[in-house]
Amino acid sequence: MMNEVQEATSPATSLSGPATCVSKVELRVSCKALLDRDTLNKSDPCVVLMVQNNGQWIELDRTEVIKSNLHPVFGKVFGLDYYFEEVQKLRFEVYDIHGTHSIGTRDDDFLGGMECTLGQIVAQKKMIKPLLLKYGKYAGKSTITVHAEEISGNNGYVELSFCAKKLDDKDLFSKSDPFLEIFRINDDGTEQLVHRTEVIKNNLNPVWEPFKVSLISLCSCDEERKLKCLVWDYDSRGKHDFIGEFYATFREMQKISSGNKVSWDCMNPKYKQKKRNYKNSGVVILSDLKLHRVYSFLDYIMGGCQIHFTVAIDFTASNGDPRNSCSLHYINPYQPNEYLKALIAVGEICQDYDSDKRFSALGFGARIPPNYEVSHDFAINFNPEDDECEGIQGVVEAYQNCLPKIQLYGPTNVAPIINRIAKVAAGDGNIKDASRYHILLILTDGVVTDMADTREAIVRASYQPLSIIIVGVGNADFTDMQILDGDDGVLRSPKGEPVLRDIVQFVPFRDFKTASPAALAKCVLAEVPGQVVEYFSHKAISPMSPMRELLTPILSPVATTPTE
Repeated sequence: MMNEVQEATSPATSLSGPATCVSKVELRVSCKALLDRDTLNKSDPCVVLMVQNNGQWIELDRTEVIKSNLHPVFGKVFGLDYYFEEVQKLRFEVYDIHGTHSIGTRDDDFLGGMECTLGQIVAQKKMIKPLLLKYGKYAGKSTITVHAEEISGNNGYVELSFCAKKLDDKDLFSKSDPFLEIFRINDDGTEQLVHRTEVIKNNLNPVWEPFKVSLISLCSCDEERKLKCLVWDYDSRGKHDFIGEFYATFREMQKISSGNKVSWDCMNPKYKQKKRNYKNSGVVILSDLKLHRVYSFLDYIMGGCQIHFTVAIDFTASNGDPRNSCSLHYINPYQPNEYLKALIAVGEICQDYDSDKRFSALGFGARIPPNYEVSHDFAINFNPEDDECEGIQGVVEAYQNCLPKIQLYGPTNVAPIINRIAKVAAGDGNIKDASRYHILLILTDGVVTDMADTREAIVRASYQPLSIIIVGVGNADFTDMQILDGDDGVLRSPKGEPVLRDIVQFVPFRDFKTASPAALAKCVLAEVPGQVVEYFSHKAISPMSPMRELLTPILSPVATTPTE
């Protein structure tokens, strides 16, 4: 069982990178009553997880191989992103593995498969299904059980390092080959395998590899929950010898501190009953514990992070004379124009995250009073000392008051405004806490003229606490603008330097003309939470004061590394 286990014992929880999905899910798999394909031994099962992509089944991951076992409980954890709005089809295939050959060779035997959706597993939390052979035939009484656990935003994972001393020797001609299993005891008394270590051959004082496990998997985020820990002597035929057991809690594990280790007597109940002088069958030691927090967007917001909102409006001549009803800037007393619709839809959501409800409102591409020189970066309230307006309504009023006083001109240069806001954000970025993040909404009717400078400005801005949303207003061809949205590839400066992180979202307003303001806001703001978390995680900055701590403070040596 265990040599093959080593390649697949750590959870594939995909805990890095921005989370745009609803949540992350961990799946654990076990089987019962598998078909016995081997003549001398029992089957050596392995489960392959397939996902459907564009109608094709693709292997996502596979479990370890468990030797000679018809009722395997696999230690491998499958980590998947769960999208509420999508049907995510999964297929679990069980094979009897011979030697080191890859699945699909003639030496492998198919023990059955099961298809379902990730949504079905998540809804049921524990799904038990019969395994089917080809053509829908039942594989005897074989079943597969899949457990799902959601890894919520306000969660984390822990890295544990175990070793043991003076374990009982179970082998006649050599020393024991120990491995450790940790089970979580659920509220209903059932046991869920959390982790199975690798086997350390011929060693009564094993030091197992450190491993990571999410706190929800380890103890359901309950530090008093009992954990049952078993030490075995590995047997290649699957008949492992029991060395001993102990019970622990995550609270006990946290007693580890500099220089001090936490240990448990590894007890064999039968020996304890029979032997009067029996002390233990060895000692298991927790030599290191590192706690890594996984912070969500809400953790930062609830910790007091303020989202500062700036709007930049295109006043170039291509918009048309504001006095003409065909103009994109025409003020219709009965209906807001596209600029106002986009501003209100996005601004009304952003204002909920800004305590002072004051927003910077800037313009570009116009000749402005008093000298009527072209400006690509001016306050639409004409107060360079304080470009902020009171609430979204204040921005709307400043916009309407500004139009008669300026001359629409050009070209469409947005780099100056991006550089200006990035400079403000850089000042906030020098503060080593998660107190402020900026959103720049650029409303424009055409492709930017200074594309090279804009790309350079975005690359520089990607290092600051800033997200940029560009809404294309009107019916222009915005194909070139998609370059700025890094979704189709990594945006680079003219010199070839890539952005540190994708901070730009481009949306043509015409796609939402008949949709609700909420639909537009949802689309343009969809990437912002992940961008906020990604920025602070990259800087290793925790939320200022999380609303509720998941666990009590941990004693050193513990790394609190925000990751997403």
